[in-house]
Amino acid sequence: MFSIIQAAGWPIWFLLAASVIAVALIIERAFTLRRGRVVPTGLLQSTIAEYRKSGVTDDLLARLEAHSPLGRVFAAGLRNDKASREVMKEAIEEAGRAVAHELERFLTSLGTIASISPLLGLFGTVVGMIEIFGSATGAGNNPQQLAHGISVALYNTGFGLIIAIPAMIFYRHFRAFVDSCVIEMEQQALKLVEQIHGERR
Repeated sequence: MFSIIQAAGWPIWFLLAASVIAVALIIERAFTLRRGRVVPTGLLQSTIAEYRKSGVTDDLLARLEAHSPLGRVFAAGLRNDKASREVMKEAIEEAGRAVAHELERFLTSLGTIASISPLLGLFGTVVGMIEIFGSATGAGNNPQQLAHGISVALYNTGFGLIIAIPAMIFYRHFRAFVDSCVIEMEQQALKLVEQIHGERR
């Protein structure tokens, strides 16, 4: 493996850096973006039950804030439980936008790596081809040496695709997951508003 990296030339070091960053981002997002962590099951029912039992307390708000992203959305709504339905919904929407932004953290970077990795690989290949045809070793007169030089130059393109394909797969997966979680949070927050204001049982 190390011999391949050496043969591919200096442009491959950009690809190696991109691969390390991509793996780190995928691991971090896979740990953070779990449905049970983002939209816990049963949180709506337990929140409504505690609200009806003792109302809005500082302890309830603190626990919701620390519990999960959905809990932060609920806490923003409960702080305005005495206000009108519209004010409560506005507070929830503001908190929801902040939570959605947090869930999308690093996804742009991962998508950028997925997009530029093939270009970095192509750049490395072009640099390798320039070095092959611009060298004074007579490679152009030796077909075997020329073929070997071209295969080495193509290492960069292959490595760029190896990075880009899984990075794009995980980027699309995480984007779809965040979108589904945001929709689910909106639905649960709306149910919270309607139950607090007596419009749904």
